[in-house]
Amino acid sequence: MKTPFRSQNTATSRPSTSLSQHTTSHYQHSATPGRRSRAASSVWGGEQHQVICAISESRGISPTVGLALVNISTNEAILSQICDTQFFFKTITKLQVYHPCNILMCDTSSTRAQRSRLLSVLEHDDQLHNVQVHYLDREYWSETAGVEYIQTLAFKADLEAIKVAIQGHFFATCAFAAVIKFVEASCQLSIASHTLRVRYQPSEHTMMIDASTIHSLELIQNLHNPKSKDSLFGLLNETVTPMGSRLLRSTILQPSTQVESVLNPRYEAVQELAMKEDVFFEVRKALKGFIDVEKLLTSLVIVPHEPCIAASEMAIDNVLAIKSFIMAVGPLYESLMAVRSSLLVRIRDLCRPEMVHPVIELIRETINDDVISMKTPIDRRNQRSYAVRTGVNGLLDVARQTYKEGTEDIYQLVDEINNTHETDAEVKFDDRRGFWLRLRRADFDDKPIPDVLINMTTKGPWIECQTMSLVQLSNRVADSHSEIVILSDRLIQELINKILEHVPSLFRICEGISLLDMLAAFCQTAAARDYARPEMSDTLALKHARHPICERVHPDRFVPNDVFANQQHRFQIITGCNMSGKSTYIRMVALIQVMAQMGSFVPAEYAAVPIVHQLFVRMSTDDSIEANMSTFSLEMREMAFILRNVDQSTLAIIDELGRGTSTRDGLAIAVAISEALLQSGSTVWFATHFQQLARILGSRPGVLNLHLGTKVEDMSKEQAKMTMLYKVNSGPVQVTRYGLNLARAIGLPQRFVDVADTVAQQLEAESTSRKQQCESQKLSKRRRLILNLHETLSQLRTTDMDGDALRSYLEGLQEAFVLRMEAINSNGHSES
Repeated sequence: MKTPFRSQNTATSRPSTSLSQHTTSHYQHSATPGRRSRAASSVWGGEQHQVICAISESRGISPTVGLALVNISTNEAILSQICDTQFFFKTITKLQVYHPCNILMCDTSSTRAQRSRLLSVLEHDDQLHNVQVHYLDREYWSETAGVEYIQTLAFKADLEAIKVAIQGHFFATCAFAAVIKFVEASCQLSIASHTLRVRYQPSEHTMMIDASTIHSLELIQNLHNPKSKDSLFGLLNETVTPMGSRLLRSTILQPSTQVESVLNPRYEAVQELAMKEDVFFEVRKALKGFIDVEKLLTSLVIVPHEPCIAASEMAIDNVLAIKSFIMAVGPLYESLMAVRSSLLVRIRDLCRPEMVHPVIELIRETINDDVISMKTPIDRRNQRSYAVRTGVNGLLDVARQTYKEGTEDIYQLVDEINNTHETDAEVKFDDRRGFWLRLRRADFDDKPIPDVLINMTTKGPWIECQTMSLVQLSNRVADSHSEIVILSDRLIQELINKILEHVPSLFRICEGISLLDMLAAFCQTAAARDYARPEMSDTLALKHARHPICERVHPDRFVPNDVFANQQHRFQIITGCNMSGKSTYIRMVALIQVMAQMGSFVPAEYAAVPIVHQLFVRMSTDDSIEANMSTFSLEMREMAFILRNVDQSTLAIIDELGRGTSTRDGLAIAVAISEALLQSGSTVWFATHFQQLARILGSRPGVLNLHLGTKVEDMSKEQAKMTMLYKVNSGPVQVTRYGLNLARAIGLPQRFVDVADTVAQQLEAESTSRKQQCESQKLSKRRRLILNLHETLSQLRTTDMDGDALRSYLEGLQEAFVLRMEAINSNGHSES
């Protein structure tokens, strides 16, 4: 099998090269935005994000894996050290969630003698097929260098907390050293001191959700239409800022397991926003004034090594955008003045005036008060030209005067063209062509186009063109603008260096804004759809619960249901007719669990949920042609994965297990897997058409049989009617031949249904006959066994054995008789 990873330098090809030599060319090919596909289940989402991950691992029975992920698009670094299993479930799940574009590993991982088992697992993971692996020399994996990078790059206020968090986490620290080296040498980027958002993220504080579960539950993307909003992310994404949207995505994929520090404060904040409508509307209004602040701040602190005019222009744009961001913080702070919940108060404190006042003063010293960030090309150019205050630099003021006169000459030239040639040309501008003219095609239906016009293109009803004089003036103005940018650059860079000292506090404000945006989105959804605040409990209890996505699609037709599960009812078998709602019911349970551990209200009248640390869903019934695997093969592979990782803190949703093979084998496998899941102590919802499974396991401790109700009418007639009640009832399904009934009800030609009905009756008759024959055989064998016993006892009457020998023989005869009778009663077989 061809490996999906490509390596620049393996130990078997070239033993050692410098970091820049063996990564630079690769990075230019693979890490450019838009050159690779991005998994829909990624935390950050979107192909524009560049995420690089370094992996350092120990060797042993229980391997320890250190991860360091850097998102150079949002200036985030996440460190994690995981005590994993031989199957690396936690590590693979982490990588699937963050989906890096490049993975860095030590070059010794690829040698034949010491080949990493994790590398082998990565190579065969379908979710990471676009990721490329680089092998770096051992010298770049240094704990000392990792600690130094943290001290140099992390926020000063966070240093002590980070040092405590990484203490003893050797592998995570080594991975951080390698990933920073890669960013600096291969990506040709520099990170300003004390501006990187470094976080240590323990894997035990979030619910583990694998990629198959994300796909099956439609957490991020709809199964049938990727552009549809009919997914959990589409349902809850009422955010108004890009930062809030990214945090929502991350929270869906990594729900929290911390009740007191995370979930309860979120519930209280959402409840307060829902109760105080005026505060909610003011907050939403204030949030709409924010752009993508995370990327804006990142562009300040992560800059390319080689400066240029474009970089200088971008620096001016960034400063103006920072100004707009700072000015928008004040209204948000005012909107939160009346809040009382602890989380909203903390967010408000992050936005208090003294947090942004120093930055405002710095900007006012250099930037004109009336200059703001603009969107159109000509407005952006003008704002760049007049951004720096007048009088700061004499040469800059002269260049501005030249720029102003050149612009006025352009407009005067256009007026002359219009007067001379009796046209109505409009002046337009874009960054590629500079200044150009736009005229109506209809104006030249009865007269020729003037010869003075050049570079003409036609777009719809318009003619876009230039004149030679206009091109010359446009170039002159562009030169003046470039001179202004160059003269402004020193002052702008000095201002940016001063702002960098306040970047940690600005990032914290940004994080508070994203959290507030997500909470407001939860409130918006809860108020619009009548969701309830969940309670944390040891049992799962839902009253009138609804499937959030189905309710959105069919708000008037969805039937709510009750749900209850505890240790005495932890394995629930759901049976019912096709289309009765079994899959919808069990998916509803999983989605509500995810929503509750996000901090969101849930679609129910009352909800009490436990904390779940792992969520597994086995629902797909599709073949995988690419992997050369059938439905049954995929099913068994996914179930093997679940059985290896399931425990008492797991919620497992299993749908139609075993139907990809023969009925007898499928039932046997379903029974065996159900037994294993029962022994694990996990909470399981098991939807199946195997009615025998409900009878076999019905008496086991922890098992509860349920079914989805169906109303059957006039099944003997051609005008058959079958009504799905979508209501959960106790016990296994009682309707027989519901497949035939449904086929008749949905309009399958009657002659085919009659033939199928006749075959079903014959099969039932044969089964009944076999049972009767079996009972008859058992009766005959019992009689034969009793007659043999009678004959043996009759012979013993005349025996000459002594008392002890006779007693011993009778005891053996009794034991043999009981064993043979039990064998006959159990399976009808016994030796005569």
